[in-house]
Amino acid sequence: MQSKTKIIRRTTSGAEHLSEEIAPLLRRIYAARGVNSDEELVRELNHLPAPSELSGTAEAAEILHQAMQESKRIVIVGDFDADGATSCALAVLGLKALGATDVDYLVPNRFDYGYGLTPEIVDVALEQSPDLLVTVDNGISSIAGVAAATAAGVPVVVTDHHLPGRELPAAAVIVNPNLSPEAGIGKNLAGVGVLFYVLLALRARLRKHDWFAEHGIQEPNLADYLDLVALGTVADVVPLDRINRILVHQGIRRIRAGHCRPGISALLRVARRNQQQHIAADMGFAVGPRLNAAGRLEDMSLGIETLITDSAQTAEHGAAELDLLNSQRREIEDDMRQQATAYLASLELQKESSMPFGLCIYDPDWHQGVVGILASRIKERYHRPVIAFAAAEDGWIKGSARSVTGLHIRDILDSVAVKHPGLISKFGGHAMAAGLTLLEVDYADFCTAFDQEVRLHLAPEDICGVIHSDGELEPEQINLELAELLRDAGPWGQHFPEPIFDGEFMLVNSRVVGERHLKLVLTTQDKDNFLDAIAFNQADMQPQSNQEKLRAAYRLDVNEFRGNRSCQMIIEYMEWL
Repeated sequence: MQSKTKIIRRTTSGAEHLSEEIAPLLRRIYAARGVNSDEELVRELNHLPAPSELSGTAEAAEILHQAMQESKRIVIVGDFDADGATSCALAVLGLKALGATDVDYLVPNRFDYGYGLTPEIVDVALEQSPDLLVTVDNGISSIAGVAAATAAGVPVVVTDHHLPGRELPAAAVIVNPNLSPEAGIGKNLAGVGVLFYVLLALRARLRKHDWFAEHGIQEPNLADYLDLVALGTVADVVPLDRINRILVHQGIRRIRAGHCRPGISALLRVARRNQQQHIAADMGFAVGPRLNAAGRLEDMSLGIETLITDSAQTAEHGAAELDLLNSQRREIEDDMRQQATAYLASLELQKESSMPFGLCIYDPDWHQGVVGILASRIKERYHRPVIAFAAAEDGWIKGSARSVTGLHIRDILDSVAVKHPGLISKFGGHAMAAGLTLLEVDYADFCTAFDQEVRLHLAPEDICGVIHSDGELEPEQINLELAELLRDAGPWGQHFPEPIFDGEFMLVNSRVVGERHLKLVLTTQDKDNFLDAIAFNQADMQPQSNQEKLRAAYRLDVNEFRGNRSCQMIIEYMEWL
């Protein structure tokens, strides 16, 4: 059974500042998400800040321009997640479209080389005889790797969005909005968003120097690559602030119109998603996981090649392989989750009052590539930060951390490292996710230190489940028209969540579908209408014979079946009354 969850209704002050041309319910929803003016809802590209406002882009553009002038070999060093893959694909495609003649990429295998531009990756890169290395979605923590490349005579341009540590790499230039967020823009950009801004700055510089005319190159429309930017941004779960909403919205528009990479179309098809009705959630829950599966289980090169190719046939083949890998990933994850749940039960931790505030779990047989997803699943169940560890090599273990709202997980790891020198070998990440490495013999000490640090920042009331609701809908509002309005009112995502409503309903009937999902037909108190609903992965909530009334928190979605479109309630949480 799932844990008890509080449903808290959002405050809606500020709706009066929004235009009356916006539907009243939408005004209330937007205001609850901090939108104070119509200007914040504009989704056109000409409302993006200029590239010059992001520190480092001009210097990066100058270095890239010089490399292109001298026909130097540029090697992109990527990362093994969806943000890294889209960043890498964007860098290769964008630089070639701008006129670079010698561009290649390298993406580390996470199991052999670890994260970022390590000295070992530099050694591999040097085999390609690069004149310039460009990191995408990594590099801000690569002190030793940048030093190794520089010593070998190869300058490094770092483009990254991860939080910097106390020391910065001695790169030729660093483009990272988190270096000076108070003075710049885009502190919430994903790695692919940072790289997009670098390409915009490069194009502006090339235009100023008559590059396109002199080389007989048609100036590319970089907006053609916003499908990649949107995918990486959503998949990396960065906050959808105003800049990111513009980038994602414009990318979705192009995907819906069929103006996207063949690989993205192919991934949508294997995920059985309607490209013409594509929404941000499809990237987060369908395309992104399939792309990530390559980096989690094998090598992200398969994902990158699927995104780069212009061949529909090659894209279809790549998408099919990624879909198979994702199925394998699910099987591994299910097995690991069952083991983790049994482990917690054996320690009598099902009583959440006795559970650590900061929860660590470890099994030497777990798969390194899947512990991040496992941490997410356990966090969702127990509503507290979780770090899942797997064995690495030579006595080391690697952990993947997932946090809860209000707890900056990278800062927590930083505090643990300061208070317990030598306990953590290395770490890095975001507010909500991070990775770390430590010795297996230090695991127990780390568990204690982590829990102690988390307890300094979270109170008992912070570690219960909370769903923020946009209120109760009238029965007549639960319809296809509202579902379609909300679908197009986004893009919704991190820090700009899709609307959730709550209410009490009467059960008409229920059945389990797909082994884990609960299909429901509900009605309201007056019993004037019947409402279709589905609760994914909540088959254990199937009602007993005496349970006829429930309270639910739900989203409205558009269900398409055999050409028919209807409104469907997606149950996020339910409790029988």
